[in-house]
Amino acid sequence: MTIVGICRPMRSPWDQPMECCLRFFPCLIDPARRSALCVKLVLVTVHLVYIGVLFLIDGDLIEKTEKEPMYTACYLLLFFVTLIQYFVTSISSPGYVLDAMMTTERNVLYRKTSEASNLPASSKNGSFVVAFEGTQAGKNISGNNTPTWSKLVADLYPMGTTIRTWTCSYCNVEQPPRSKHCHDCDKCVLQFDHHCVWLGNCIGQGNHCRFWWYLCEETALCLWTGILYISYLKDHIKSAWWRDAIMIVLLITLSISLIFLLLLLLFHSYLILTNQTTYELVRRRRIPYLRGIPERVHPFSKGVSRNVYNFCCGSSSVYNMERLPTPQETEEKSRPYTCLDVVSCRCC
Repeated sequence: MTIVGICRPMRSPWDQPMECCLRFFPCLIDPARRSALCVKLVLVTVHLVYIGVLFLIDGDLIEKTEKEPMYTACYLLLFFVTLIQYFVTSISSPGYVLDAMMTTERNVLYRKTSEASNLPASSKNGSFVVAFEGTQAGKNISGNNTPTWSKLVADLYPMGTTIRTWTCSYCNVEQPPRSKHCHDCDKCVLQFDHHCVWLGNCIGQGNHCRFWWYLCEETALCLWTGILYISYLKDHIKSAWWRDAIMIVLLITLSISLIFLLLLLLFHSYLILTNQTTYELVRRRRIPYLRGIPERVHPFSKGVSRNVYNFCCGSSSVYNMERLPTPQETEEKSRPYTCLDVVSCRCC
């Protein structure tokens, strides 16, 4: 008789602590979420290092804090507000197409139920609203004429466009204009801008405003920190060489980060003024509904003032679906500016 033994793999002494860690923190199981968490820890650590080195080495800053506590208090307030804005932006929803579709279906079902049970029409269901620009969805969304999601999305595209053109090949969901499937999040995002590695989240319609404010706060924090580092080096240039070396290395990396943040802030400010996204600007020739439009024409722009108002004052609980402009509207926007257009503030 032959006895067959089963060899069990050797368990590492780190296996049991790792299993306990994964049991209490299930987010660590997903490699993408684990890497995003590591990036967040690195970014917070870098912020703490810059602040900690400044307060440990610069004795004059401590004395200034005792004389003018409001100066240091404002600096620390900006530091904490920036970190809070970072985490809020990283966990905020960019506005997923699937969520908008489910919200539309719930609203339609709620209206049908309200009409069947004679409930008042002003009753609200949920906290999200789906607004379709240029369609008749608000007029015929009740009764037997209730439009489906596919019909509402089709109204946003020009006549003659097939459904395969705007259907996502990964999610199999009808995409409104300006939407794109994100392979990192594995979801379709409304007004997709880009997937931010530092945030571990997509930037889209729902959190683009938060992302812009985070860039403003991070830029201001880097600029203020750089001023403090330069002030220290000017007053203590002949102090211990190792302190100067640490401060100079940190100042160089801070200057590079500041230049990058300034360029990114200016770039996104331009996108806001023209109502564009990074994806539309970079991949314009690959987007089917933007290929035939001249590059100097911004098809979704409604004027600088209205673009800024919609961006800053738009509610994150409203999914705004913008329709594609008609050929007449595109031709009007491509018309060269004249002196009368400048006087009448056509660009605004």
